[in-house]
Amino acid sequence: MMRILALDTSSDACSVALMQGDAILEDFRIEPRRHTHLLLPMVEQMLAEAGLSVQSLDAIAFGRGPGSFAGIRIATGAAQGLALAADLPVVPVSTLSAIALAAFAEHPGSRVLSVLDARMDEVYWSVCQARGEGVELLQPEQVSAPQAVELGTAGLPVIARGTGVRYLDQFPQATQLAVQHAASECYPHAADMLKLAAIELQAGRVFTPEAAQPVYLRDQVAWKKKDQQ
Repeated sequence: MMRILALDTSSDACSVALMQGDAILEDFRIEPRRHTHLLLPMVEQMLAEAGLSVQSLDAIAFGRGPGSFAGIRIATGAAQGLALAADLPVVPVSTLSAIALAAFAEHPGSRVLSVLDARMDEVYWSVCQARGEGVELLQPEQVSAPQAVELGTAGLPVIARGTGVRYLDQFPQATQLAVQHAASECYPHAADMLKLAAIELQAGRVFTPEAAQPVYLRDQVAWKKKDQQ
């Protein structure tokens, strides 16, 4: 029986999820700027309720981004620390893929535009489709102005999901016309990351704690903010 713990703090949401075989438990909260205080107590509570220790897990997964710089660092550090102490492998999971996976459950067979608000009038985005039980990226993960969200699949309908959907009216006209359904109140969930992490673990695509790295996409954000001040 596969046992995986997943952590995500890449957005305003903070979530922890635990997989035991076919059963998945999740603690999901919208708690902006409180992730540092909430994450580890949430982990401890979930493991205690399941009667498990960190050492009894097979792997630890985390939302590796893109998303909030500070948030990604919190989940990355927690996953690395827990895995290092228990000698476990780590599975970094794309936040955009996690959003897409949840959308596939509602709209099977659809292509999904996963898009997160990157602040500074930019968005993190990718176009995804289902591949088996997982997610295939049809467009690479990228950060851009909303006006540059080009689907690259002219005429094919998509479902748009994520906090970046609030910029929908700034997307190119062709992108707007291709979007059949849109929802902006969608966040990455640790429970969806578990499902993707299980695929990676079964395939042996895992990392040592020190090798598991976040994905920021926009490495110079801190310097840009400082320059703008």
